[in-house]
Amino acid sequence: MRFFLFVLTLLLTIALRPAWALDAATVDKLAFGEGDDQIAAIAALVAEGDAQALTLLQALADGELQTAAKRVFILKGDSATDALTGEKIDLPAEHDDINVNNRLRREIASAIGALRLISPDRKVRLEAAKALVESAEPAMLPLVSKAVTAETDTTVKPLLELIQATLELKSDAKEVRLAALGKLANSNHSGTKTLLLSLLEMKDGAYVEPDEDIRAAAQKALRAVEGRLAWGERAGQLFSGISLGSILLLAALGLAITYGLMGVINMAHGELIMIGAYATYVVQNLFRNHLAGAFDWYLAAAVPVSFLASALVGIALERLVIRYLYGRPLETLLATWGISLFLIQGVRTIFGAQNVQVENPAFMSGGIEMLSGVVLPWSRVVIILFAACVVVLVWLLLTRTRLGLFVRGVTQNRAMASCVGVKTPRVDMLAFGLGSGIAGLAGCALSQIGNVGPDLGQSYIVDSFMVVVLGGVGQLAGTVYAALGLGFASKLLEAWQGAVLAKIGVLIFIIVFIQKRPQGLFALKGRAVE
Repeated sequence: MRFFLFVLTLLLTIALRPAWALDAATVDKLAFGEGDDQIAAIAALVAEGDAQALTLLQALADGELQTAAKRVFILKGDSATDALTGEKIDLPAEHDDINVNNRLRREIASAIGALRLISPDRKVRLEAAKALVESAEPAMLPLVSKAVTAETDTTVKPLLELIQATLELKSDAKEVRLAALGKLANSNHSGTKTLLLSLLEMKDGAYVEPDEDIRAAAQKALRAVEGRLAWGERAGQLFSGISLGSILLLAALGLAITYGLMGVINMAHGELIMIGAYATYVVQNLFRNHLAGAFDWYLAAAVPVSFLASALVGIALERLVIRYLYGRPLETLLATWGISLFLIQGVRTIFGAQNVQVENPAFMSGGIEMLSGVVLPWSRVVIILFAACVVVLVWLLLTRTRLGLFVRGVTQNRAMASCVGVKTPRVDMLAFGLGSGIAGLAGCALSQIGNVGPDLGQSYIVDSFMVVVLGGVGQLAGTVYAALGLGFASKLLEAWQGAVLAKIGVLIFIIVFIQKRPQGLFALKGRAVE
């Protein structure tokens, strides 16, 4: 019985004592040593990889590590903790600071960054790994190797493996360096290319790296890394093209309906986009002031509000002005241009001339990191999906509803549709409202990728007309293909010749294309055309 009680007491003592396993000699050297001794102690703490070493070094960096006689403790307010055992102690009456010069401070900062690799917080480990990619020291190799073994996160582990291989590349053993180059060949990080190129540099007619086998392995790894990075760049350009195409599609889709149905050159279409963006801004402020707890859901309310706001303005525009100008394109153009100026000035009067900022919900922050330097922002991903949903809904509306049947009938042959009882003025009003509402949805989407200002719509009106004309008047499929095509073409030309020449190139292409095929990509079919 006594033996059982002894064992139980021993186990409880071990379980309840502080989990502090720092070496006493290392702590003494850190507290009472000078210069090189302190740096050696820091290196020993990093190599050991003890979780409590981070607490100790952070206290030293913050000026909280104190000494009293031969005792070292951490001072937090009015309480003191023994640096070696982690036990609470009485605050000594007299205690001294540990002097930390700039050299020591740099070593401490580097060591803290390394020790964060073993933090239980995934975000802390990721930030530490990103910081050490370019600044890791050879003394950190044992800790990095330990972190690689323990790491399970698929984003953090490749970075740790890159750091490990980079440090192993500085080894004196040839076998270790060759193995490190084999690991680097599988890296997706752009910094790997720079590291490998440094092994192939020449200085004064001779290679910096004297070992031919190392250079050959570095050259092989470089080809693999460059091929992988090239695919990453292509993927980034592909995504950028889809992203720009989806934005152009949202901006032009409403115009394709109004221009295709009634032949109205609506120069106020950009301002309808702007109204949708400002409606999103108003909804955001209402949620921030009255529903702060549900702020991340404001976008769900902003989508229908932006559609209705622009649709109502569009219906009013059609009923009050455009209905009296059918068949007079020049007068319609001038009238809608004047209305656009009126809307811009009205917004400036209400909201001010300065841009306003619309904040992204939490789920649209950050992005997907495919490769190092290739990040797909969530805001763009959501806009692409949103544009796809809008296109599907518009297609269903035009092909599966009575209103869609009337719109297609009036588009193909207005006179015949009127003869069979279709109220073409009412169809014009609803179609113009639909196109204007879609413009409002475009404004809602655009508010998530940039600031909202009175001149927002002016940036998209020309591009919208180019998309509609290139795709074919009144053709939904043509609008989709034209928007995505122009998005891809613009991004490819930007990467090759810059944004200005890309715009000029796209414009020249559209002019030449329309000269050869005036009906656009998809010709409108119907008895009136045939």
